Amino acid sequence: MHQLIWTGPLKTGKKHFKNMINFRYQLILLLLLTFNQVFAQQKVGKLITGSMVNPIGIDAPAPLLSWQLESNEHGFQQTAYQILVASTEANLLQDIADVWDSRKVSSITSLDVPYKGKTLKSKQRYFWKVRIWDQQDKVSSYSSVSFWEMGLLHETDWVGKWISAPRILDWAKFASKREEENVDEVFSAAPMFRKAFSIKGNVKSARFYISGLGYNVSYLNGKKISDHILDPAFTRYDKTVLYTTFDVSGMLQSGENVLGVVLGNGWYNMFTRAVWGFDQAAWRNIPTLIAQLEVLYEDGSKSSISSDDSWKVSAGPITFNSVFQGEFYDARKEVPGWNMAAFKDTEWPYALAVSGPLGVKKPQLIPPIRETAELIPKSVTEVGKGKYVFDMGRNIAGYARLKIQAPAGTEISLIYGERLSKTGEVDQEHIAMYSMDKPFHTDKYTCKGEGLETWNPSFVYYGFQYVEVHGLSAKPKLNNLTGIVVHTDLETAGKFECSNELFNQIQSNTRNSYLNNFHGFPTDCPQREKNGWTGDAHLAAEMGLYNFKSQQAYQKWLMDIVDEQRPSGEIPGIVPTAGWGYFFGNGPAWDSAFMLIPWYLYQYNGDKEILEKLYPHLKRYVNFLSTKADAEHIISWGLGDWCPAKTQTPVELTSTAYYFVDVQILSKIATLLGKTDDAAQYAVRADVIKKAFNKRFYKGNGIYGNGSQTSMACAIYQGLADENLEVTVAALVEAVKEKDYHLDCGILGTKYLLHALSDHGHADVAYRIVNQRTFPSWGYWISQGATTLWERWDGSASRNHVMFGDVSAWFYKALGGISPAKDGAGYKKILLKPYFQSELKWVKASHDSPYGQIQSNWENKNGVIKYSIVIPHNTTAQVHLPNLKGKKIYESNKLILKGNKDLKIVERSDQELVLETSSGSYSFNIK
Repeated sequence: MHQLIWTGPLKTGKKHFKNMINFRYQLILLLLLTFNQVFAQQKVGKLITGSMVNPIGIDAPAPLLSWQLESNEHGFQQTAYQILVASTEANLLQDIADVWDSRKVSSITSLDVPYKGKTLKSKQRYFWKVRIWDQQDKVSSYSSVSFWEMGLLHETDWVGKWISAPRILDWAKFASKREEENVDEVFSAAPMFRKAFSIKGNVKSARFYISGLGYNVSYLNGKKISDHILDPAFTRYDKTVLYTTFDVSGMLQSGENVLGVVLGNGWYNMFTRAVWGFDQAAWRNIPTLIAQLEVLYEDGSKSSISSDDSWKVSAGPITFNSVFQGEFYDARKEVPGWNMAAFKDTEWPYALAVSGPLGVKKPQLIPPIRETAELIPKSVTEVGKGKYVFDMGRNIAGYARLKIQAPAGTEISLIYGERLSKTGEVDQEHIAMYSMDKPFHTDKYTCKGEGLETWNPSFVYYGFQYVEVHGLSAKPKLNNLTGIVVHTDLETAGKFECSNELFNQIQSNTRNSYLNNFHGFPTDCPQREKNGWTGDAHLAAEMGLYNFKSQQAYQKWLMDIVDEQRPSGEIPGIVPTAGWGYFFGNGPAWDSAFMLIPWYLYQYNGDKEILEKLYPHLKRYVNFLSTKADAEHIISWGLGDWCPAKTQTPVELTSTAYYFVDVQILSKIATLLGKTDDAAQYAVRADVIKKAFNKRFYKGNGIYGNGSQTSMACAIYQGLADENLEVTVAALVEAVKEKDYHLDCGILGTKYLLHALSDHGHADVAYRIVNQRTFPSWGYWISQGATTLWERWDGSASRNHVMFGDVSAWFYKALGGISPAKDGAGYKKILLKPYFQSELKWVKASHDSPYGQIQSNWENKNGVIKYSIVIPHNTTAQVHLPNLKGKKIYESNKLILKGNKDLKIVERSDQELVLETSSGSYSFNIK
């Protein structure tokens, strides 16, 4: 803060006048300097560490640092930056960078700058800030302070031991002291662990590190430590085990404290027999945990409370839990106060120290699974004596919350499903078909008879719209049962809406299905399988990245694929897997998730690090794929265009196309990483495959394969029809017209179709396909009451799949016009190319890119299109507008063709005007 004090005499005359002039000059100069400082402080906004804000418990040896810019100036660009990192916030506020000072770095980069300071230490918090220089070499003030905190980086940092409940003989001895229980019931119960300890002194900070497998709920002094559920996320436990870090500084109390942990079976102890064989998994064992509480006192002293065989353990009210079958809870077996200091645990047996899983412990950086909504049922219907069906109004993933008042011993059963039988009961036939153990997706609650009881399960989730309730003595009210929506809590990254309500409902259904199918990893469905099918994942990945901040979630799952990859390079069709995924479902059309998703992360998030990390694995996979090709470079292995509306497409066509795409992407990645020999080698191989594809599948007159929509769309979308492009596009349009502008594709072709048409001048045809309301179409599903996407166009299978969800990406790309430019990864350069469809009155699309929010909104009023865009700072955009003869385009009431300093015309034809813009807000009127 500058101060200016007038000390001259209050006199008149020339000298006084001169002094006053000097004072005023100084005052004006000071005001300008102060204004510049205030303005500059607005130029560096949000700070991000590895795509997270102020993360704790990370393990990156060189965290990636990013920041977003804020300014009132059009075209504001960064030309240099300086990052300061300190061990304390006090140091950083004094500009003492005792960990790293990058100095001034001439660079336009504000995304994923790698830390290059001192070696980072376990459990240490680091504080950082950044300032930047603009085009005039004016320096901003430093940003606000952000931080990151390291987790337990080395195995030796773990003081705690893996512990489990006593084995069956010891457990039975303890059980005999509890009259109403039998050995089998107690052994299958969810164990409750507790550890009492003392706090002496003033706590400065405290961290709780825990991995409780399969799932855990943790308490400190009777309160849940977090709102996480189904924690930690599923991994291949003999390769990777995730742990979670919690800041519990405010939860400790002076004197006696108690840690409590309840363990569920989850996927670690999957005993339910089903087709996929998880009950035979190599990692399977009884629930176990490792934990430690690290306490730092104000005086600098430390203490650690860690898991070992001094912890006590007991059976509790959760008598049974299985991800596929359900959860049983007997409220009469609750142990009041078990996780608080006053409780006496003298009769509880000690936990057993065990070897634990073989996997390497890594921090869980994916957003946690949480309860995100509570739904009041739409209706409740009596379907038989004592049997009532609650309709939640939409298909969700989660569980029900029961509120009941009934005598002790009353058993309430909750049966979950997504459709009803002809008699109005819940029908599980199509979702329980692959599970050999019963019941399926059923909760049981036994009342304790002490007033109003509220309960929901802790270690399961279901896909359902309906809940059939048994055991009630009278018709319940709507609020006796609510639907709890549960999924990985992904932050919204994009929004799309338009004047076509059908499209808005398709968008809503797609988002619902995506979230319903993310529970620590991307799944196919939340009811029948809950499997991480690779094909479903990559087909939905682009729409996922448009709508949600899914980067960390995909990074985690890609490392799951690494854990599953065999030495040969082969990967399974489901990830994680106990082995089944190697024998069915894999093949290029599915396995390409391993190539495509990291490539999408680079395109949409600028994530080059994931390419570097995965490169040797991707190369091994592509080389394996080559062994599956015949002498003519054709691959006939895989599932093909799964679930077509009617017409099948040859498997070898789609599989060979993905073979080409995978090799081509590997060549591009090699180029990015400076691996020139690899890049050249794989570019040659890609060209060979392309020629082989056309030789085998091109039939002439634009027809590929058997002439299906998928065949032509595949050749166009995958970049294989270069020499026959124009005639093939025409043939595709005719094929769509023959179906009365309906699609006739499976999950592969449906992704290709809309983009193949829109990208080659036929967005009107793609629009008509999406706008259909009769079979087969998204509108047909909605006419049948769908609130999610289905597995099959006729609705005969699962009704909560996301594999047909790329239509949402089409909304953003075609109608909103938003895409990352091919030469501008992570939206460093933005492509804006909306299709101004004449039937639409308006479109609103936005996306939170790594650089800030992109907006692309337009409305059509009386033949005049008003198109408004927002381009984030430190980026540029290429804007494509129609330039039909006789039409005029204005920006801010200035005719573009007469010049505008913020816009540069880079291409012009009778059909299109292409502009290059810098950052800022623009509004175009197209008359």
